[in-house]
Amino acid sequence: MSHARLKRRQLLKIAAAGGAAFAFGRLSDAVYAQAINAYARFADYKALVCVFLFGGNDSWNMVVPRSAAEYAAYQQSRQNLAVAQADLLPITPATPLANGAQLGLHPSMPEIATLFEQDAACAIVANVGPLITATTLAQYEAKSVALPPQLFSHNDQQDQWQSLRGRATSSTGWAGRIADALGTQTGPAVPLNISLSGQSLFQAGGNSSPYVIGPTGPVNFFGLDGTDALSVARKGSVETVAGATYDTIYARGFAQVRPRALRSAASVNAALATVRAPNAAPFTTVFPSSPLGTQLKTVAEMIAVRSTLEASRQIFFVATGGFDSHDDQAQDQPGLLANLSACLGAFHRATVEMGVAQSVTAFTQSDFGRTLTSNGDGTDHAWGGVQLVAGGAVRGRDVYGGYPVLRIGATLAADGADDVGGGRFIPTTSSDQYAATLARWFGVTDADLSLIAPSIDNFAQRDLGFMA
Repeated sequence: MSHARLKRRQLLKIAAAGGAAFAFGRLSDAVYAQAINAYARFADYKALVCVFLFGGNDSWNMVVPRSAAEYAAYQQSRQNLAVAQADLLPITPATPLANGAQLGLHPSMPEIATLFEQDAACAIVANVGPLITATTLAQYEAKSVALPPQLFSHNDQQDQWQSLRGRATSSTGWAGRIADALGTQTGPAVPLNISLSGQSLFQAGGNSSPYVIGPTGPVNFFGLDGTDALSVARKGSVETVAGATYDTIYARGFAQVRPRALRSAASVNAALATVRAPNAAPFTTVFPSSPLGTQLKTVAEMIAVRSTLEASRQIFFVATGGFDSHDDQAQDQPGLLANLSACLGAFHRATVEMGVAQSVTAFTQSDFGRTLTSNGDGTDHAWGGVQLVAGGAVRGRDVYGGYPVLRIGATLAADGADDVGGGRFIPTTSSDQYAATLARWFGVTDADLSLIAPSIDNFAQRDLGFMA
């Protein structure tokens, strides 16, 4: 399913569960009233930036074993898709790997290699994915533990990553529940959650909703901001329509959204104009011109105007696609990973220039990992995979979780102890643990972690330790 189809599907589903206010972006007067409350608790600033890789990133070619025995097992399973051992970018985790194993990054990711090795501002979270409880191969085969439903399905596993819903139904995402947990401590100008890539389940809350803007910022309403008679008349007509009495919840919801959207767009665009004026840029870093680069540049600019927007906590959602590599993986994946690496590298450099690197953390999510085995021209849907976390507060230059070469006697090979078939690895780290670690750094109390990550109490380790 395409990214666009996913967003329409989620919009309809969430609208049915949460009412028309969210379907229209839910920037209603109720949300505006919530947003104007100043932070009661946070004196500092922190931002989380979710980079969603739609399609299911083949992360076994992103982080690759390069020591002889482990690489041989990897190469045997990957066949024609194996990255040449000599081309791997060497990385040396601070915590030695089991059996002296060594890792490397895909040769298209030099910026991530620099972040990991030189800056110690990038961590690798290995074999992570949706779980309800820790699961062994024997338990999986016997069906003796609860499993996330519809494994290996794009739509369902995107929802699992974004909502952490397990086997329950949910109209909220874990970023939305963070906003709910922080309550009136959200920023007054715009909501805590801001999406630059359309509506997402990730940011939908029970009592809070995201502010959706375009890749370069809010889109102004055409023809309403002029001082000429026609523009004034148009604006008056819009206000008359918005102020009328309507019979349906949908019409009333739309009438509430329009004036709030006008106010928000004006406020945010005015703030962004201050850092987009000639010689006013808060950073000199040049971002890639790709859609992801454009989104992350705008996020950096939004962070630069955080004081103007009176924001102490923000969660941004950006996304890029093309990772469903059933075919042509050897041709397509290098460019996809190169773009991800360049964009994350540029974003981190911009935060360093602005002096906020310690306060901003970017992290990846994707539908699922992919099969270790080749299907001849690509890889198929799987389960556990590798995610990246980057920022000044990250305990970087290390690997967290259960990358197969980290366990004594294990190698990255199909038909191993965690393989449910075809090189589909059972996650050894759950997405609940991943989210809880980020939420705790963000300021969510330990008591509220189970609200954010509903299955977290099923795991002994609530915090994976990759955040300072």
